[in-house]
Amino acid sequence: MSLLVVNNLSLSFGGRAIFENLTFQVSEKDRIGLIGRNGSGKTSLMRIVMDQVSATGEVHLTKGMRMGYLAQDLADPTNEKVLQSVLDAVPGRVELDQRMIRLEESLAQARDQETQAEIGHKIARLAETLTDFETQYAKHAAEQILTGLGFTVEDMERPLSELSGGWRMRAALAGLLFQRPDILLMDEPTNHLDMDSVRWLGQFLTRYEGALILVCHDRDFLNSQINRTISFETEGVRQYRGNYDSYLTQRAEEETILDRQAKKQEQRVKDAMKFVDKFRYKATKARQAQSKLKLIEKMDIIKTHTQQKSISFSFPPVTRSSQNVLIAKGLKKAFGDHVLFEGVRLDAQRGDRIAIIGKNGVGKTTLLKMFASEMNPDEGQTILGHGVTLSYYAQHQAEQLEATRSIVEEVFTAVPTATQTFVRSVCGAFLFSGDEVDKQVGVLSGGEKARVALAKLLVNPGNCLLMDEPTNHLDIVASEMLTEALKDYTGTIIFVSHNQSFAKRLATKIWDIKDRHIEEYPGTLTEYFDHLDRQAELVRDTQGKKDKVAAPTQEDMDLAGGTRAEKKARKQLEAKLRQLRWEKLGPIQKRVKEAEKKIARLEAREAEIAELLADPDVFSDAAKSQPLLGEYQKVKDDLEKLMSAWETDQEAMEEIEARLQAELDS
Repeated sequence: MSLLVVNNLSLSFGGRAIFENLTFQVSEKDRIGLIGRNGSGKTSLMRIVMDQVSATGEVHLTKGMRMGYLAQDLADPTNEKVLQSVLDAVPGRVELDQRMIRLEESLAQARDQETQAEIGHKIARLAETLTDFETQYAKHAAEQILTGLGFTVEDMERPLSELSGGWRMRAALAGLLFQRPDILLMDEPTNHLDMDSVRWLGQFLTRYEGALILVCHDRDFLNSQINRTISFETEGVRQYRGNYDSYLTQRAEEETILDRQAKKQEQRVKDAMKFVDKFRYKATKARQAQSKLKLIEKMDIIKTHTQQKSISFSFPPVTRSSQNVLIAKGLKKAFGDHVLFEGVRLDAQRGDRIAIIGKNGVGKTTLLKMFASEMNPDEGQTILGHGVTLSYYAQHQAEQLEATRSIVEEVFTAVPTATQTFVRSVCGAFLFSGDEVDKQVGVLSGGEKARVALAKLLVNPGNCLLMDEPTNHLDIVASEMLTEALKDYTGTIIFVSHNQSFAKRLATKIWDIKDRHIEEYPGTLTEYFDHLDRQAELVRDTQGKKDKVAAPTQEDMDLAGGTRAEKKARKQLEAKLRQLRWEKLGPIQKRVKEAEKKIARLEAREAEIAELLADPDVFSDAAKSQPLLGEYQKVKDDLEKLMSAWETDQEAMEEIEARLQAELDS
């Protein structure tokens, strides 16, 4: 079944055709990746589909289907709280709540029984709708999504206006996922997310049952999510089956076949022209020569693919540093009462490629700034090894460029003694050629500014690169080319990136910031994720059910290590913790079970009253309808109180479980 049909769509800007006669369908389970350079039309296509931009052609959405769109830019924030904004994101939710308020106000003002009965009937019908709504779009589902995207319980009650742009984007993403539209359109959804949230989003979308149209410069994320590719190429829009890697294979095969066909055609034309030139004036062969000439004129010339320009940069040799490139001793950093990390000891060795990961706000950028001497630690020190020269690419490096300079002038500032020929060649490697290098930086797009900033960094890189989100604002091809270039760099790299593909292919060591310390893992990001998954599996195995500690296996005991006496002590501790768990959790669990029974009874009574009030005969009798309306309101109030108490008890149990488990682990 087709959910969306796009037919003969064309778009032009300033006389330049962005795309022409684009036709495709979106069916159930379709997961489409839009591929192309920045400015090729990917975002424009999404906005056309969402009826935000006009174009020639047709866009037809099947009746009853809903679309949801995550744009790269957001509207100004309101004072609405984060959780409520997610709940209200469902189309029609706010209108239903407002309608109920108006009806209840009208009921309070009504004086005659007939009006009261009529309004009560409407309230009952609307209550049924709201109950269905609550079931389909439950509050706990919104909370789970927000938690997966990195929000704490306290964050959920903060006004949107207090959040940074990145966190507001996460809230918008949460609202979109909570809606569960039939077609999900997402433009760079991994921007502003940390590595944990990117992993969670990938798992969420894998389970998502609707159709998906995705723009993303993270190759691994894209590969895991799509089964179709729409590619914006120089010769027009092309469509392929499969993910991004499959697209690359098919595209390469197409180019090979077309090149082969073009060469064969060229040879046929040459052979035909030889015949024509040789026999056109010979009476016995003149007719044949003319026939071959007409055949050549009618021939459709095979057009080969026009290769798009790509970043093609190779690093100059860098001077050799000492083996110990950078050492951190006893680092601590806090902002007010909020401690990011303390007592940190780190050692970066020559040739290391270190990925700094962790949730947003834990101090990744702060750590890089301290390494770059742009910020001082509260305690401890960082020591550079002998012969180490640092180059630092900040997260907002592109915004620090001088707007009035030309591109070539800006790059010159990094290598003032270089020749103009050399600097222009570097600009060309970053896709600025000819007169383009004379453009002022201020008129460039975000992606173009990012390329200028990278050119400044990489033209004179030193032997230790510090890079904070270097792939932001780059399209997928540019991100891939940067990754390949950095693979050949012979110095040391310490970087922060949410781009899984970039980090997985580059990192040889991981620094994970969490719980005020930094865990070092000597391996790739893929290996580290596997390590975390094994740890989580072990915790699940040892934790067992919530109301008791599962008996550890012999393998677990061996992993725990130690002598027989130590194992005996551990068993005694587990027994003690089971007793504590029973003492502390028992009363709360009893309360929770009683609350669940009461909630079930009240919900059943609420549905029963709603059904009674829906009967016109009941409403016509004030003696029956008035008591029912009063009871309905009381049931609703009691349910809210019970649900609030139930949620509080659930949080308390989780906190006790976590505390006891931490005591057992320690």
